[in-house]
Amino acid sequence: MTNVRFTDLRACEILDSRGRPTLSVTAVHGSRSATATVPSGASTGRSEARERRDGDESRYGGAGVLGAADTVRTELRELLCSRSWPSLADLDAAMIALDGTDDRGRLGANAIVGVSMAAARMFAELQEVPLWSWLRVGDVEPRLPMPCFNVLNGGAHAHTGLDFQEFMIAPVAAATMADAVRAGAEVYAALRGLLAERGHSVGLGDEGGFAPEVTRPEDALHLLLRAIEDAGYPAGPDGIAIALDPAASQFRQPDGSYLLNGHRHSSTDLVQRYVQMVRDFPIWSIEDGLAEDDLSGWRELTAELGDRIQLVGDDNFVTNAARIARGAKLNVANAALIKLNQIGTVTETLDAVETCRQHGYAQMISHRSGETTDDFIADLAVGTGCGQLKAGAPARGERVAKYNRLLEIAAARPELPYGTTELSAARIG
Repeated sequence: MTNVRFTDLRACEILDSRGRPTLSVTAVHGSRSATATVPSGASTGRSEARERRDGDESRYGGAGVLGAADTVRTELRELLCSRSWPSLADLDAAMIALDGTDDRGRLGANAIVGVSMAAARMFAELQEVPLWSWLRVGDVEPRLPMPCFNVLNGGAHAHTGLDFQEFMIAPVAAATMADAVRAGAEVYAALRGLLAERGHSVGLGDEGGFAPEVTRPEDALHLLLRAIEDAGYPAGPDGIAIALDPAASQFRQPDGSYLLNGHRHSSTDLVQRYVQMVRDFPIWSIEDGLAEDDLSGWRELTAELGDRIQLVGDDNFVTNAARIARGAKLNVANAALIKLNQIGTVTETLDAVETCRQHGYAQMISHRSGETTDDFIADLAVGTGCGQLKAGAPARGERVAKYNRLLEIAAARPELPYGTTELSAARIG
């Protein structure tokens, strides 16, 4: 089938994993339907596509999405059902044109991305192929991604005294998807026991990681090393490595300094602290190590560590192909985080992945802090062959839905290769 004629488009307000409203969107083609639910971030870049929220303080503190749902049922439904669509790219371009803003603010990025995801599912269903296969980019081979499990939460995800936002474990030596998920779950269980033994809370942050009252990132890293050891794995390239997402924009100060653990750091100070961490711990990836507007800091970080570890741009790139290309020209980072709702359509997300490849940048598909049980990004990670996915801890239904989907794909298609191809250039620890 080359052209798809949709017959209906529906939407309703549901809750995400933080108890905040989000959208469920269903695209209909005759007797068939395809549904997508929309994620939402807490730590967001200033240049992200803009969600539409109601602003009515009497409902959900103003965070309701009834207006966005109405937009789906009216303007976007009229567009979707007005003609046959030869491709998702045509539909996504038409929605962008209908919105008419640079940031998707009129219709709402949450409305547009929900329609784009649901339509993508319908295209795949009508072509009778798995979603991951339909999402393939060019001639890139599909690949099961190495998962990065966020097992310690701080920053905007936990609101403890820990300024760094995410401490992740990456089973870099796992041979299969099943081995990787098992390793993540076993280290997570060991970390829980370790925290309880030391009198820390075992409460969870937004992404399912533990949120102990530790303040120094180095102390959190020591906890991870001990948990990896307690679970019976070596820390480093022969076992489990560590990935960080400091989300530095969150602790950047108006004067340009960084307030970390109550101490001010210049960009150079912070870069040198990362250099020391990489010397002391088996860290292979750092995401958003500097603030999104700290260009000189990013260039310094890339010069210092870009040939040793993965440096991921998120807030500064916001899944935007043009921004990624600009960053490559300016020698900023060597990888990009990829988030569907950050740019606003599936087509633009795939464009961002392709732009990364053209510039030699690695890619990591990512969830958001406000998630649902929708597992679209698991298929996206496989189809794009990016080799990396972060979807939170190996706990909580909205997080494990993604990992379980990867296990299902691996079981159904054991011939698919597994793991990231980006580690060969990294010297861990």
